[in-house]
Amino acid sequence: MSQRPLILVTNDDGILAPGILALAEAVAPLGDVVVCAPETERSGSSHAITLHSHLRVDEVRPGWHRVNGTPVDCVYLASLHLCERRPALVVSGVNPGYNLGSDVFYSGTVGGAAEGFIRGASAMAVSVHARESPRVAIPVVRTLARMLLAQPSLSLLNVNIPWISHSAPPPEGPPEVLAEGLPIVVTRLGARPYVEQVERRQDPRGMAYFWIGGPPRDAGEHEGEDTWAVKRGFVSVTPLVLDITAPDLSPWQAMLSGTTVQVDPQSEQ
Repeated sequence: MSQRPLILVTNDDGILAPGILALAEAVAPLGDVVVCAPETERSGSSHAITLHSHLRVDEVRPGWHRVNGTPVDCVYLASLHLCERRPALVVSGVNPGYNLGSDVFYSGTVGGAAEGFIRGASAMAVSVHARESPRVAIPVVRTLARMLLAQPSLSLLNVNIPWISHSAPPPEGPPEVLAEGLPIVVTRLGARPYVEQVERRQDPRGMAYFWIGGPPRDAGEHEGEDTWAVKRGFVSVTPLVLDITAPDLSPWQAMLSGTTVQVDPQSEQ
């Protein structure tokens, strides 16, 4: 058995997305790589898992598997069945579009990484600007992956890489070379509001359908937030935790302190 760490690669854009190829290339020097991704795009699937239907897996080439499910399905199935040993690291992406602020609650990219963390691996979700080459992520991912594999404790990171190719004149050279040396900052989740809208449309047969959600809108940003970092050309690294319990329980303890729960004695027999 190999002594190299096993690294599982996934995404929410499908097995044919260019971002997953860049991600696999980024971590290949660091361990044995297994790729397991949805057969089609599953953006916005968050932490959805398939519990009431079957899953099918095809090996499209050695070590590369496609699943008719969500990113979470892929990580669960690969971690417990397809991989010969549990992954030490799960990397998800490279997503064509930032996952900032409240995006993390909807993102299938983050969902896949979070499932890796739940399964006992360090993990990171990686995103770039929608118009950027996913290859800009290669040096950043390699640096962070090496750090995650070296530390004994487990971590879950949400990584967003700034848009470096939009400057005028555009920089010359391979994207992965241009991204070397980008400053990396540790951030908090910022505000990421979207235009709230429901658009009613009509199909060719006259039946109504609806398109929900609008584009992101500018809500400003504060220093130290992920939205602030990418706007200034920094790589944003946001450590995430999965405990969403309110930090202060005392208001609820006070409200419920005089409440008595009535128990039916017959229900205890």
